[in-house]
Amino acid sequence: MKSDKQVEALKKAALQYHERDRRGKIEVVSTKPCVTQNDLSLAYTPGVAEPCLAIQADPDKARLYTAKGNLVAVISNGTAVLGLGNIGALAGKPVMEGKGILFKRFADIDVFDIELDTEDPEEIIKTVQYLAPTFGGINLEDIKAPECFYIEEELKKRLDIPVFHDDQHGTAIISGAGLVNAVELVGKKMADLKIVINGAGAAGIACADFYVALGARKENILMCDSKGV
Repeated sequence: MKSDKQVEALKKAALQYHERDRRGKIEVVSTKPCVTQNDLSLAYTPGVAEPCLAIQADPDKARLYTAKGNLVAVISNGTAVLGLGNIGALAGKPVMEGKGILFKRFADIDVFDIELDTEDPEEIIKTVQYLAPTFGGINLEDIKAPECFYIEEELKKRLDIPVFHDDQHGTAIISGAGLVNAVELVGKKMADLKIVINGAGAAGIACADFYVALGARKENILMCDSKGV
């Protein structure tokens, strides 16, 4: 356990990290030269009309002429942020920016973080629908259960781009991979394991479903929350 002095040092370092130089953790950078008058004429009017017309004629050309194919929206309403709980859309923004730089650092995927100031699932679904043409994928983040399940399923039905709820599937995939490796190392079968999941939120439920898909037996999984088993 960290001492009080270590905790205070971490708090100070974290705040300084986010404040120094340019505020926050992300920025927009041009991928094309934008120096000469000719560059500007191609980047914006009149030259920009040509890719617009090409996309109007063939919507798939959006992935050729725009950043759509490598652009993901990280979307949250701040209702289930890490271990902090429901801290609201604005207070959750540092986490969403952080997820954006993880996408960029490890997969070279560009991200816009979008914080929605609503807890209404239908408002979230509609808003994401309206934003969807901009993006090649949607990453839902830190939206509380049970609303997160409904929001994800509805968006998967309504959109023609991938929709991924990180708290569910990211956690399940990583922990499932660890479980598969552990089973192999100790020479056991997935069906023989007795599994305890401490927490019955979005991540816990998704993990349980994934473990069953990997071969675990439902009757061998115990889930605990603040109210018991």
